[in-house]
Amino acid sequence: MFAYLVRRILYAIPILIGVNLITFMLFFVVNSPDDMARAQLGKKYVTPAMITQWKISHGYNLPLYYNAEQAGIAKITDTLLVKKSLSQFTFNFGNSDQGRNINTDISQRMWPSLAIAVPSLVLGLFVNIVFALLVVFFRYTFFELSAVFMCVVLMSISGLFYIIAGQYLFAKILQLVPISGYVPGLDAWRFLLLPVAVAVISSIGAGTRWYRTIFMEEISKEYVRTARAKGLSNLAVLFRHVLKNGMLPILTGVVVVIPSLFMGSLLLESFFGVPGLGNYMIDAIRSQDFAIVRTMVFLGTVFYVIGLILTDITYTLVDPRVRLE
Repeated sequence: MFAYLVRRILYAIPILIGVNLITFMLFFVVNSPDDMARAQLGKKYVTPAMITQWKISHGYNLPLYYNAEQAGIAKITDTLLVKKSLSQFTFNFGNSDQGRNINTDISQRMWPSLAIAVPSLVLGLFVNIVFALLVVFFRYTFFELSAVFMCVVLMSISGLFYIIAGQYLFAKILQLVPISGYVPGLDAWRFLLLPVAVAVISSIGAGTRWYRTIFMEEISKEYVRTARAKGLSNLAVLFRHVLKNGMLPILTGVVVVIPSLFMGSLLLESFFGVPGLGNYMIDAIRSQDFAIVRTMVFLGTVFYVIGLILTDITYTLVDPRVRLE
């Protein structure tokens, strides 16, 4: 197990370096520091002196890859590639283009994002899997036909509709929850209840159809017929065998969601006014704060790689036939 983890971590390093270099090229080659200065200054007439002063104050006045004015190793280290890109591997992200400490912002904003993402993931998985098992249990009946039709309808509706309809019905008309905002502490549940409910409901259509496809494929296999021949009931077959053997593709699908647990939901946090990392990303894009955007892209890659490693480990717990060796 330890050797496997070390090997997977070593495999992840070139991936992180590659993503980091591509991000660096997009931000500093395609979009030069001069362009970043003009976007941040936001004035109609920007003089070269203003651009130079902005680059010096924000550390963008260095060469991209090679600093000929320095001596020794400083020719490589005193560059934008090392200062602004490779330094992210130390998880010291420095200051944003607006002067705020990025590490401090992330440590404060990650908790609201987790407060929305974790319940949404857990409840969404539970509701979708249970509903999919019910559809498989009543397969070839009117219930299955109606359920599949409702799933298609739910999938066809935009996620914005669920947000706006939930705010209008439960916040404005019924006044059961606040329409937006967030407060830290125990009272935060009142502000998180509606976003979590919207996230779960909007995922029912696609999630149920996906899990139904997995379970329908499993239930037609030979081991299911063998289990029934031994006298097991349909419920026992579903929960003891079909559900367990269908967990491998389910775990694979969960990997895609893992980065959002930490990165936040862009739409939910933006519309509900939750000060999480998703809202942080939206504000950075709107204000063209490239330091924050680079950091969030890097963190998203890190969490996705971690999710892949965790998925491979959980495979061995769900299916004994899978061996890490």
